[in-house]
Amino acid sequence: MKIDRLTLWHLPLTSHQPMNMASGIVCDVVRSTLLQIRTDTGLVGWGEAAPIPRLLPAYSDSVAPTLSELADGLLGLDPVGPEPIIARLNRMLPGHSHVKSAIDMALWDITARAVGMPLHKMLGGTRMRDAPVMHIITCGTPSEMAQAAKTAHLAGVRLFQAKLGADDDWRLDVERAIKLREAIGLRSVLSLDWNGALDRFTAIRLCRRLMDLDVILEQPCTALEDNVAVKQATGLPMKLDEGVHGVAQLIKAHEAGCLDAAGINLSGHGGIGGARLARDLCVAIGVPVTIEDSWGSDITTAACLHVGVSTSRQMLKGITDLSSYVSPRIDRYAPTRTKGFLRPLDSPGLGIEPDLDTLENPVAVIE
Repeated sequence: MKIDRLTLWHLPLTSHQPMNMASGIVCDVVRSTLLQIRTDTGLVGWGEAAPIPRLLPAYSDSVAPTLSELADGLLGLDPVGPEPIIARLNRMLPGHSHVKSAIDMALWDITARAVGMPLHKMLGGTRMRDAPVMHIITCGTPSEMAQAAKTAHLAGVRLFQAKLGADDDWRLDVERAIKLREAIGLRSVLSLDWNGALDRFTAIRLCRRLMDLDVILEQPCTALEDNVAVKQATGLPMKLDEGVHGVAQLIKAHEAGCLDAAGINLSGHGGIGGARLARDLCVAIGVPVTIEDSWGSDITTAACLHVGVSTSRQMLKGITDLSSYVSPRIDRYAPTRTKGFLRPLDSPGLGIEPDLDTLENPVAVIE
């Protein structure tokens, strides 16, 4: 079996509600690039790259030309067993982890389809049937955020990630956090995410006001040493995600005593293979994880879900159900959350079969 064709589509993903984040980042309409890798046997696999503008060192216009640049490293190869192929691509072109994530997803999809089993069985086995969903709340007024959290809580969600810092008013962030905790009660987990936008001085002032709320601080600052200072000043648990893309950064953060939880971002780690390696390291050192990605459709959500359910229940805190926030859904049979949980399909691979009628003409076909 050999790879004989790469096909790319652009798909605008429109958020049901704009996702407001720190530093003025707004996730409203994000252009995703879908990748289909086809083999000479007719077997195909699907991947996706949907970088949010200004959030990560990646942008959507780079995906298609980078994939074209890497095509010679893919065509003609046996796709089963992605690790050697990804290593080859890393030698060809360092970086561009968001693009390689799409390739890696598609290769894992083909590999699992080739042996006729759901992907999670190849990533650690079925450790749980349903993965808890981490519900994301856009930054708005304290009352708006509290109402959104309460609605999700009534629907069964028990893990929340609140985006803060959209207006650079740290006192308002304190009020938001207080209102959110009141809305979801003490038995739900509340993570406050600034996406690295705070400076050390502001972060310490702000987070000291939250010390009695039972919250998790998520990447308040960009630099590790600043997050270490915030944790030391507040004693609150620290979750890192943007700051721990790669095993070396995870180890460094753990040794600094600043890794109480880790957000494993597929794009940041170069795909499913890199995320599995990061997940396994965190499990080995006793750090619980969430399995996430920056943005995406049913394809990315399925990838997060398969990595998630192959993680022990004790160590997995949740996954991101990205496709529930956007339109269109590209597979009407894709998993949908039930009472705060998501269950993968039993079909081989990712279990996603995109409806090509929802896609426009391909932007590139490389054979």
